[in-house]
Amino acid sequence: MGRGRPHHGNRRRGRSGGPRKQHHTLTGTLVVSRPGAAHVETPEGDFELVRHGQREAMNGDEVEVAIIEQRGRAPRAVVRSVITRAVETFLGTYAVLGPLGAVRPLDARIGHDFFVVPDDPSPERLGVGEGDVVVARITEYPTRKSSAVVTLERRVGAAGEVDLNVESVIASFGLPGDFSPSVFEQAEKIAADVESALAQDPARRDLRDELCVTIDPADARDFDDAVGARRLPEGGYELAVHIADVTHYVAPDTPIDNEAKRRTCSAYLVDRVIPMLPERLSNDVCSLRPGEDRLTMSVIVRLDARGNVTRARMCPSAICSAARLSYDEVDAFLAGEALPPSEKIGELLRTLDEIRALRERVRAERGAIDFETVEARVTLDDSGRPTGVSVRRRTHATGLIEEAMLVANECVAKRLADVEAPAAYRVHEPPAPDDLKACVQPLRELGLLDGKAVSGLLAGSPFAIRDVLDAARDTPAAPMANALLLRAQRRAVYLPANEGHYALGAPAYCHFTSPIRRYPDVLVHRALKALLAGRIEGREMRAQATALPQLCRTCSERERAADGAARATQKVKIAELFSEKVGERFSGVVSGCASFGIFVTLDDTHAEGLVPIRALGDEWFAYDEARLTLTGEESGEVWRLGRRVVVEVVDTNVPRGQIDFALVDEA
Repeated sequence: MGRGRPHHGNRRRGRSGGPRKQHHTLTGTLVVSRPGAAHVETPEGDFELVRHGQREAMNGDEVEVAIIEQRGRAPRAVVRSVITRAVETFLGTYAVLGPLGAVRPLDARIGHDFFVVPDDPSPERLGVGEGDVVVARITEYPTRKSSAVVTLERRVGAAGEVDLNVESVIASFGLPGDFSPSVFEQAEKIAADVESALAQDPARRDLRDELCVTIDPADARDFDDAVGARRLPEGGYELAVHIADVTHYVAPDTPIDNEAKRRTCSAYLVDRVIPMLPERLSNDVCSLRPGEDRLTMSVIVRLDARGNVTRARMCPSAICSAARLSYDEVDAFLAGEALPPSEKIGELLRTLDEIRALRERVRAERGAIDFETVEARVTLDDSGRPTGVSVRRRTHATGLIEEAMLVANECVAKRLADVEAPAAYRVHEPPAPDDLKACVQPLRELGLLDGKAVSGLLAGSPFAIRDVLDAARDTPAAPMANALLLRAQRRAVYLPANEGHYALGAPAYCHFTSPIRRYPDVLVHRALKALLAGRIEGREMRAQATALPQLCRTCSERERAADGAARATQKVKIAELFSEKVGERFSGVVSGCASFGIFVTLDDTHAEGLVPIRALGDEWFAYDEARLTLTGEESGEVWRLGRRVVVEVVDTNVPRGQIDFALVDEA
């Protein structure tokens, strides 16, 4: 028997089912998830490519494929021709090959190397040398008979001047580069000009004397929301949420709008932000900096003594934030460990915290699910080298802002949905029964699910899910339970019509509170302004309604790309951090099991690494997919989620963001 070789109950049988046959042809979009793994998305569904079936096509291309069927297997596809190319320029490293130049893309999904012909003057003109990172433009695409050719557009820098691992992630997820000159030109002409806006729009309310503050992470640079609150003499509360009025400055189909529409969101990577809007807007004109007059869209909500919404008003406005506070500062004040900037601000924060507690109870009563997530972020020095990991959890300060934003988003969504206004609604569907079923055995292994609770969980009851999370709270099983049930949830998407939000228990929901960094919020602001001004049936809204289906799809796709890139860059830097810790030991918990080994999440940093199956023992292991366990067939030892271990760092693969562990002992 092979050392640590995974053993499965049913071995893969030999080929069967007769010869392949080509079926019909379809057109679709090629999606390469990693080199050698690709599928094509067509109107008739998604089809995996056969081996070597990608041919000369590249990620994102519109292609014609032949569908191949074989008895006993799912249909697969092979590329017949490329209809439209998606990639025109890319980031790569330059090398000299005799008289030729060569560029290897940082995006491994492109799958081809490209040549620079001898008579191309661009390398010399740009001063490009061996190993430099460059932006290349494709002049000839690869065919079955000829190689691909590029010309160089820009020298980014020498390999030592550029973080190639992060740049590779940026390229792989297709994140945008610099803004065009036309965008910068438009942005530089924009001024806040609050007085003129108030004079020209009688509907815009002057709220500059109303007390409000911004509360954000300590390292935030753009402040797109401010909050205020007060207790009412008759009982209850008034909550005011003020959001930067981006659409006052960014009209549809202008250079800034078209670029924002293409980007759809800001990407928050480990070492930088790739913004949706140019810095002139995001960090200046639209940023709600303290002591500066700014234009906003305001939602002013009345809440009863139990925290229920009794009335909501929306209007364009002007505010002046009294203070810029960090989450840490607010938490310190609420814990009695620090003084607020003033007594009035202290009273405002206490009131916001009371509203937070009431709104959490309101949402719990209607079936909202609050997953306990931990955000681990790598800290970097000035040169971009990792120095440690900062772990962020939900606190009273983050919670009071979150609850205020949820209220505003729900109120705006209800107002728009009541008249079926053309806006980008945030929709979250209930989890699929099969995905919930996959959680049952692992949750039983963790001791969190008995027979009575299974039926409610399988039915998708949010109350049953929350009961499991409550049972796990403050126990070692909590991270596993949260991860399992969170993985079973569908991903929220943007849709042109309201269909509610399952996890929030909200009949109507949209994103209204971050127009600096999300394009759906821009669409919502435009729809709300049109509704308030009686122009919901006007030409601008008809045009928005026509474009919404595609815009919503694009926003959902680009959001996934930005989130994926953010996670990938964090993993790269965590692997870089642990590359200097080879040989060191850490305690952690088994957070995943697969046929090839167990994943361990460390206690302090929440870094995750793999213990390969060969390192678990000199025996065969049976992988139980339902229970998410590995069992030694000779020893009977079971590796399951939640088991505590001590591991040693044995290797890292920084470009891939991977850490390899060896098992030392149980914790």
